[in-house]
Amino acid sequence: MSNLISMAPLFLLCVLFPCFSSAAHDYGSALSKSLLFFEAQRSGFLPRNQRVNWRSHSGLQDGKASGVDLVGGYYDAGDNVKFGLPMAFTVTMMSWSILEYRVQLAASGELGHAMDAVKWGTDYFIKAHTEPNVLYGEVGDGNTDHYCWQRPEDMTTDRRAYRIDPSNPGSDLAGETAAAMAAASLVFRHSNPAYANTLLNHAYQLFDFADKYRGKYDSSITVAQKYYRSVSGYNDELLWAAAWLYQASNNQYYLKYLADNGDSMGGTGWSMTEFSWDVKYAGVQTLVAKFLMQGKAGAYAPVFRRYQDKAEAFLCACLRKGYKNVQVTPGGLIFRQRWNNMQFVTTASFVAAVYSDYLTSSRSSMKCPAGYVQPSELLSFAKSQVDYILGDNPRATSYMVGYGNNFPRRVHHRGSSIVSYKRNSKFIACREGYATWFSKKTSDPNTLVGALVGGPDAYDNFADQRDNYEQTEPATYNNAPLLGLLARLHGGHSGYNQLLPVALPPPSKRNPITKKPSPPSSSSSSSSSPVVIVQRVTSSWKAKGRVYYRYSSVITNKSSKTVRNLQLSISKLYGPLWGLTKSGNSYTFPKWVGSLAAGKSMEFVYIHSASQANVSVLKYNLEN
Repeated sequence: MSNLISMAPLFLLCVLFPCFSSAAHDYGSALSKSLLFFEAQRSGFLPRNQRVNWRSHSGLQDGKASGVDLVGGYYDAGDNVKFGLPMAFTVTMMSWSILEYRVQLAASGELGHAMDAVKWGTDYFIKAHTEPNVLYGEVGDGNTDHYCWQRPEDMTTDRRAYRIDPSNPGSDLAGETAAAMAAASLVFRHSNPAYANTLLNHAYQLFDFADKYRGKYDSSITVAQKYYRSVSGYNDELLWAAAWLYQASNNQYYLKYLADNGDSMGGTGWSMTEFSWDVKYAGVQTLVAKFLMQGKAGAYAPVFRRYQDKAEAFLCACLRKGYKNVQVTPGGLIFRQRWNNMQFVTTASFVAAVYSDYLTSSRSSMKCPAGYVQPSELLSFAKSQVDYILGDNPRATSYMVGYGNNFPRRVHHRGSSIVSYKRNSKFIACREGYATWFSKKTSDPNTLVGALVGGPDAYDNFADQRDNYEQTEPATYNNAPLLGLLARLHGGHSGYNQLLPVALPPPSKRNPITKKPSPPSSSSSSSSSPVVIVQRVTSSWKAKGRVYYRYSSVITNKSSKTVRNLQLSISKLYGPLWGLTKSGNSYTFPKWVGSLAAGKSMEFVYIHSASQANVSVLKYNLEN
């Protein structure tokens, strides 16, 4: 029966379960609505183009008591705390959605809004990452915040800022934020390359911080334990960040990191049945499987195949064709837990959709214990989950607020449940909100359009009640994977080649791209990536019908120590090179240099008839 539950022909499904017929869903409309939810969750100074007009400015003093500007970012759910871990995961998943389905988002007219949603988060992360090894990971305290029921515009709760640093590490939080910054750098690579480079530099530093100073963030920011405890630890976030940094930089260090640490950190060992803000293994395994299918694994192919086996085990479990399958409701919805179950539905469905396109691109299928699975079956599964969300379920309820005629109207959300500050700016005190607004049985005065609520229980039951926070509270990380899912479904079913690499723009003569190096080797200093390489075209000429370019590459030591034993990787080089010594498959300092003192630079040049070569740092040592 497990074979039939996931992808049986319709007449067999109708024998097994009730069939819920409805008109075809308007995925484009649902996509537009889902993006509005992120605007409703904004903290800080709202921009002039803000479309959710019942919201106003809030949290304008955030960070001030700590001497930093932490205005901005997102409230995670129905409360007014800014939790860094789920916020970063939200931005990573929004970015992944854009990277896979940018064309479809553009065709729907929503690409700009999606990029704005990402940037609202990354602008905040730039502020929160005040030093290479310091990251502010929470503003507000869940305990005091949950004691009050107030609009964000009226907050009187504690807005203390909490941070991680070398003495109080948080590898999971820093790693996820590094992943978000790296993924977002790809989103802006073409439209805003300077901003993309800023994001990538932050990602490099955050990964170094996460990897060197290891520890769980909720041991340092203990007020997060009751709300976003990192049960899975930090190994999954380190692998997740490395995967995104490789995709964003093409730096072989991160590919090697994935290969060297896959077994010890669980990437090749854990067969998952969930993918969430806490547990990233299925996401890592999917990305590494993509690298393998793209032909990028090289000598790491054996270990990458083990990652891929686990990615496919996760999908087999979702299709109920594996050894250990996910639970589903009688109506066919993935069910993992009563509290905000929809988060697991959207992440699993997104992975199924993108993996379907990977398989289609590579003209292959995958094998589950219960038989072979074609790409179309994975996409049909993803579609079935989205359709359930939008109303094809036993209650004929849309769990996206504002979509369809029957959707939750008493959402567990402070802002939407209290009259808009713009309609009535009278201050609402902490407990007054509970007495006056929380207890109301009427519909919310502000419709939280696009919000995906927690959803039904294991038997498809749902109670539309404001105090039923397990089922009626929305969250940003519920919606983030929906961007890609809805764009994919709205865009149709042809013309996909997801395995093509992301095309990077050519370097500008005015704004040469800085190649940020990989983290230092184990024997090097804790200084954050001090070796900077800047490339530029210094001359060009035409010979025998071809244009040749002379590239100047300047290596600068920005640390206070001497760089020794530098090894560079140079690929896509099609001509002669001067100023370095080749040693095997890498390049080192020439014999007459040997080392690079603090603050000093050296140059090497090469000539070929192509865009600049890929130059990256493999390793170096820092010595006094």
